[in-house]
Amino acid sequence: MTYAIELFFNKEMEEKLFYYIEKLAKEKITTRFFDYKARPHVALAGFKDVDEKECIEKLKEFAKKHKAIPAYIGSLGMFPDSRTIFASPIMTESMYQIHRELHESLCVFDTRGYEWYLPGRWVPHSTLAMMRGEDDEAFYKACELVLREFEKVNGVFASIGLVKITPYAEEVFVTELMGEQE
Repeated sequence: MTYAIELFFNKEMEEKLFYYIEKLAKEKITTRFFDYKARPHVALAGFKDVDEKECIEKLKEFAKKHKAIPAYIGSLGMFPDSRTIFASPIMTESMYQIHRELHESLCVFDTRGYEWYLPGRWVPHSTLAMMRGEDDEAFYKACELVLREFEKVNGVFASIGLVKITPYAEEVFVTELMGEQE
């Protein structure tokens, strides 16, 4: 089984990012994000397998020590090989720190096959469209629509969760980041 640890946005920011996903579906370009049953997020880690109970306990402790952190989406990007279109968060020291500390906390779990999520290799992103297998015209239309509609957005990363990746995303456990605010 495959698992991910994902950072989730506050409700307002999530809705603003979801706008692009809905617009792509409304324009009949792609509905794949809906098929995947995900919500906007930034994946922090990927694991080949985890002990769910142990991972949940570690995430509870992690969330108690980490507060919500500012999130600012200022640009767009894509992974051409998988035809993934995404919004890019502006990286801050807080994001690097939470990413690094999460990997230290969950180092007992198998990351083989998910090395691109490791510290020093991570490309943080929030997927807006997954276009692998779609024809070229649909991919170019999706790129054009997202680029034309894009607006920068501010918010916070408010929660963290364990997500099981089957044919779709299944949120196993989600908790608010509860650390003390500065």
